[in-house]
Parts: sequence; structure tokens; C-alpha cells
Amino acid sequence: MTIEPAPYAETGVIHGRFQVLHNDHLTYLMTGMALCRHLVVGITNPDPLLTRDESADPKRSSPSANPLSYFERYVMARTVLEESGIESSRFSVVPFPISMPELYRYYVPLDALFFLSIYDDWGKRKLEYFSSLGLKTHVLREVAVDQKGLSASDIRRRMTQNDPWEDFVPPSVADLMKKWDIPGRLRIMTARR
Repeated sequence: MTIEPAPYAETGVIHGRFQVLHNDHLTYLMTGMALCRHLVVGITNPDPLLTRDESADPKRSSPSANPLSYFERYVMARTVLEESGIESSRFSVVPFPISMPELYRYYVPLDALFFLSIYDDWGKRKLEYFSSLGLKTHVLREVAVDQKGLSASDIRRRMTQNDPWEDFVPPSVADLMKKWDIPGRLRIMTARR
């Protein structure tokens, strides 16, 4: 698929679970930021009640895939964008129940340009959700999953196994993960399974 250049938008909406926000996530956020005046960053799977199982990606709703709270991810996203030199007036961070399109209007502006990347059936499913509501969309990147790059699940696995992970995340994220002892939390979650 050829990806057309996006028109510059007044408001853009971008989304992710950010469990843990890594360097490729930062590139994704900055790409969206460059294409609009104000970027709304939607944190998906904000809580268990706003998370549905998805056949296109069944692991994404499991507790072990969602170790960080919405608030922790909110702080992480804001900190990373500010660390990158983005004025706080240029972005908002909000909950975004991605698998519940009937609720989008309560969280994000529906007249915005919705950005996404597609790597697999889950990416295609999200595009279907957006299209079903008639939302304006722009695919930032579409590649096979083996060409995706960094994976938050790999970073969480590294944390659990005490393997080096800090170089895969922005400096402020590494600081927050250590402050909140996310590697320890992940090891406890893994031991309970």
C-alpha cells in the first residue's frame, strides 16, 4: 500500500497502549505531532472496564500486557513529549477506549484527523472502527509485523528477565520505570501466572 502524505490538520488524534512507551512510540508521536497544530494522545486500554477482548489481538487485553495504570501512562506520555521540546499547550493526553467505537465521542474530537500505523490484523481492525464512524484517517506507516521494530512486550520481557532495556526507551521513561519499579511489578505479575 502506498501511503499518501497527510494534510496538515488543526487537530490530530493518535493512540496507543504505551505499555511501556519506547523509542519507536516516540517517533510515532512526533510524526503525528508534525502533522497537526494540536495532538490528542489517546491512551488505549485505560482501565479494565474500557477494555474489550479483541480476536485480532487477544493478548492485548490481558493483565500482564497492561501493567501500567492509565495515570502512569498519562504522566509518561506528557513527560516524554515535554522532554522532546513540545509545549504542553500543543497536546492533550486522554483515555481512549479503542475497542469501543460507540464511546469515542466522549473522549476525542470526532472532527480531528485520526492517525494510525498498521502492522497486522489489529491495525486493520482499528482502521475499520474509524471508518465505521466516518472519521478522517491517515495511515502513518503500514509494514509487516516482522518489520515493525520495537515491541513493548519485548521490553516488558527484558524487564522481567533482568535483561538490559533502558536503551530502548526515552531517558524520562527509563527514570519513571525505575521510580515506579515497573520491572519488579512485572516480575510479581509473571510469578502469579
